[in-house]
Amino acid sequence: MAGLELLSDEGYRVDGRRAGELRKMRGSRSKALHDRALVNCQYSMATFSTGERKRRPHGDRKSSEMTLHLKQTFEAAILTQLYPRSQIDIYVQILQADGGNYCACVNAATLATIDAGIPMRDYVCACSAGFIEDTPLADLNYVEEAAGGPQVALALLPKSDQIALLEMNSRLHEDHLEQVMEAASKACKDVYAVLDQVVRDHVHEVTTLLGE
Repeated sequence: MAGLELLSDEGYRVDGRRAGELRKMRGSRSKALHDRALVNCQYSMATFSTGERKRRPHGDRKSSEMTLHLKQTFEAAILTQLYPRSQIDIYVQILQADGGNYCACVNAATLATIDAGIPMRDYVCACSAGFIEDTPLADLNYVEEAAGGPQVALALLPKSDQIALLEMNSRLHEDHLEQVMEAASKACKDVYAVLDQVVRDHVHEVTTLLGE
């Protein structure tokens, strides 16, 4: 550390603070909600997640949009009223992207939330669907998404059929909407079957180990 100037001539420290200024603290009390938990989400993509090596800053428009969608989704699913004046952080990072990024994040975050023991109204399961060549397709991959046809992303609470979030990225004739929604809804319930089995297997494995 020899030779490092700890205080500039203007009175600033190496991290830009004044002499008596504290570092920024997480979980600002001004954001705390007195009657429920605050759900804080952050979405990001690794630079190597696609074939295109492009730097994606945390504050770019797509990341901000995904962050908001995740926040809205989990606010609808988590029993936030059980944790007043608390904050639940959900951080997701895409390591390999092949379409359906939002949906993959929702499904992974659902398992992480359950594993953390945070009570939820239901699983929240997500899947995309599109309409290509007069055919509804579920779980679109990157090539199908890039084709530019109408697409929906659905986050569903499968037991009650309540929609946590629904997004459509382009126009779709109302005659086809029901088919696409059915494809997305069925896919969400298929995802639920997989996630539920994973949770049950994990619980069985843990209880078996604890019993030994």
